[in-house]
Amino acid sequence: MDLAFLHPLYEHQGPWASVYVGTPPRTEDAPHERHLAAVAVARELSTQGADEDTCVAVREALEELRHSSEPHGRAVFARAGEVVLDPPLTRSPEADVIRWGTLPHTAPLLELAGEDPVCVVAYVDRKGADFELRGALGREDAGSVTGKQWPVHRTSTADWSERHFQLRVENTWEHNAAEIADALAVCQEETGADLLILVGDEREKRSVHDRLPKRLHDLVVEAEHGAGSRLLDEDVERARTGQVRQRAERELERFLAARAPGEDGRPGAVEGVPALVEAAREHRIDELLIRPDGPDAHRTVWIGEDPDQLAVRRTELKILGEQNSWSARADDALIRSAVATGAPALSVTPADGTSAEDAPVGGLGALLRWA
Repeated sequence: MDLAFLHPLYEHQGPWASVYVGTPPRTEDAPHERHLAAVAVARELSTQGADEDTCVAVREALEELRHSSEPHGRAVFARAGEVVLDPPLTRSPEADVIRWGTLPHTAPLLELAGEDPVCVVAYVDRKGADFELRGALGREDAGSVTGKQWPVHRTSTADWSERHFQLRVENTWEHNAAEIADALAVCQEETGADLLILVGDEREKRSVHDRLPKRLHDLVVEAEHGAGSRLLDEDVERARTGQVRQRAERELERFLAARAPGEDGRPGAVEGVPALVEAAREHRIDELLIRPDGPDAHRTVWIGEDPDQLAVRRTELKILGEQNSWSARADDALIRSAVATGAPALSVTPADGTSAEDAPVGGLGALLRWA
């Protein structure tokens, strides 16, 4: 996950209110329920020590979402009576998250607003295709392509003239499949889509798939269900979820391989809070990996005013010359450091058959820029 959008959160000192809320079901009572939920969130922040102005700012921001059509919810980050950032979520939280702390609690974003594969759904038939761009936050038209319109239907007779006609039908199909493939390749390049999902008859999907450039073949998924099926949305979401999982598995494999010492005798990855804190101070983190259920994620570290001022013990910051220090969660402190140095972060979960011990020890790890 590219963390650049979080920069505004680290331009000011805390403390911070961090709230993650899901979108309620669309019922007649939803606006009233949202109001009650907003009041409850503000009350909880106040209980945790938040100032009144910030509680009011968060409550008002949540109440403005009463009529929102966003499918999954929002995160709200506020301080000193002002909402600084309120990104939409790409997954609904299992339960609302409400936290008042030294740093913005950004770690849940890796799961709830992280990888959001954009896909082009191509509704293919013998005459052309319609393209639709889909992401977690909705869908939009992405154009269409029209091939030759005649002849496109076979006949059932077998005399010479009809066989000749059927050959022309075959040629029309092949021509249209090539036209669709060319247009789909252009659409992918223009949109930067991570997936291409083909919807239609088996032969039509295969014809288009075979004619796409080889560089796109790994991005193609042929949907099991057609345009009129209520199960098509499930096909699309399954493909998007699978793409996210595969990327996380690849990065976890890179991490596991990099833990072994290289030719210089040093590993290219580290895990555990002490090693990560040292790497963060030296700006060596190339990619931060966080296992959501890891025990080290909520371990306390000490931070100074600057992102690279962090330590396992408070006395370490004083030795480094930092006069002011505050306690913070390890995951949030490391994310702040990653934002400052331009490193991405990724939520990883052990794959099937892989024990949790093979993921970053304690749930926190990093690939390094240099050993």
